[in-house]
Amino acid sequence: MSDNKQTHFGFQTVNENDKARKVGEVFHSVAKKYDLMNDVMSAGLHRTWKRFAVSVSGVKSGDKVLDVAGGSGDLSRLFAKKVGATGQVVLTDINASMLSVGRDRLIDDGAAVPALQCDAEKLPFPDNYFDCVIVAFGLRNMTHKDKALAEMHRVLKSGGRLLVLEFSQVWKPLAPIYDAYSFKLLPIMGKFFANDADSYQYLAESIRMHPDQETLNQLMLEAGLAKVDYYNLAAGVVALHKGWKA
Repeated sequence: MSDNKQTHFGFQTVNENDKARKVGEVFHSVAKKYDLMNDVMSAGLHRTWKRFAVSVSGVKSGDKVLDVAGGSGDLSRLFAKKVGATGQVVLTDINASMLSVGRDRLIDDGAAVPALQCDAEKLPFPDNYFDCVIVAFGLRNMTHKDKALAEMHRVLKSGGRLLVLEFSQVWKPLAPIYDAYSFKLLPIMGKFFANDADSYQYLAESIRMHPDQETLNQLMLEAGLAKVDYYNLAAGVVALHKGWKA
């Protein structure tokens, strides 16, 4: 019966077993142009958002950090500088193409960051291991967000922090403009810069299907996290959620 369970892929309804494959196809397609498109779509703001996430993470020298769905390795690179030689950062992604891009960039930068292909819903790490876990622009693509959040909670040490940086619900007065940008301009930009309009149409749709700020807060609480709160960035285009493991 589980094979027939339905979920969303953007605005489409698909079998759960098909979603991971379809998301995989999207990111195989965009991997080599992923950072370029992020820069174009956000006018470079995604880099500021990521630096802000690192600044509020509380990570210090010697800490262990897990970068889930870390893709091109931007955050792993930033955290590697924070934890220093005595700490550890692990980059993970379910998508081999994205992970390859991130791993190669980290090697080119001389950063000693192991890269591991794995499913966020089944993390291959022991309980109570990491001081900080972060997932940036990845949670919305996961089929079972509750399972993924529970796994991230499991691998955190007591007192550890989970950070979720994700597209969210924009301030209502800006919604019409944001919708026009997302559904009209974004696919055109995807076609022009990456020769892939469909993947960026999915991106816009997946953002709309992702839980809003308060709903994601509740999901994090249900996963066992405490002191859950969030920061709205760019009028809610993006939100940074933070929770602690008791």
